[in-house]
Amino acid sequence: MMTSFTTSCNPSVLKKNIYIAWSNKQDSYSFTSTLKTVETIGCNPIVLDMVKSTDLSYKDNALIDAVDEHGILYSELAKKVKTNIWKCSNVEEIVKGVDCVIFPGGSDICPTLWKNEGEWHGIEGDTDYSAERDVSDYLLMSYCLEKDIPMFAICRGMQMLSVVSGATMINDIPTYFDSLGKEEGNIHRDSEKKVFASHDVDIIDRSSLLYQITNTDTLKKVPSWHHQGVLSVDNTKLTVTAETVTDGVRIVEGVERKDLSFCLGVQFHPEVAVRKVVEKEKDASNYMDMESASSFFKALANFDDVIK
Repeated sequence: MMTSFTTSCNPSVLKKNIYIAWSNKQDSYSFTSTLKTVETIGCNPIVLDMVKSTDLSYKDNALIDAVDEHGILYSELAKKVKTNIWKCSNVEEIVKGVDCVIFPGGSDICPTLWKNEGEWHGIEGDTDYSAERDVSDYLLMSYCLEKDIPMFAICRGMQMLSVVSGATMINDIPTYFDSLGKEEGNIHRDSEKKVFASHDVDIIDRSSLLYQITNTDTLKKVPSWHHQGVLSVDNTKLTVTAETVTDGVRIVEGVERKDLSFCLGVQFHPEVAVRKVVEKEKDASNYMDMESASSFFKALANFDDVIK
């Protein structure tokens, strides 16, 4: 469903509420950058409460007897979440009055929730799983998809959109490239994890929401920080709309549901580029321009004015 909308700062959306999916790390750079970006376009960011599954046991906001030594949700419990989805949760209470949601970036998603269920990738420096956040996001995402609640999903958010939709995943991009005998070049994440990587993204579908928002075939210098990715959306309702190709190997950079009102995921971090400009950080020029970076958030903010 393609709809026209504006990505300019429309005074009619000032102080509009834009809802942000719950995170266990709300002080992270990506999460706080998302809040900052929503404020920058003149809207009010509201962080949602955690969505909890009634199939699992909690003490306050912590799962009980639910994860292995790496923090990964047990397979048998993940199967319950995937089978019963939002219908066995408190999601309807959490999203009451919500008309759009941003799913921010963050840590790896428990591989037991994938369609191609996997194991821990074995990388000691990447063990910051949060089963609580994964379950919350999985349930909230499945509800938003079923109820056609407009959403914008960033990096981890795009991966969760793909996981919920039944896509197959890449557990570690450098390892994946090595298995193909190819060179990845650390373009998706700084190997020392000190700065956001920066690379161009090709938009491959001119009929897409992504192209409609950006009006370009190539997004320049997107901020990037991920080592996992989407392998294939075959046999799902998702469409791949953007990619990078390195040494002949494609990495998915954008997906969307064309049958829904506004369902967009990107593998990069536009909110980071916005923050760097707003706060005049010294490396801001290393990343995408302010207009391009903020366009995704403005489009989401303005969307409901168009569909009324």
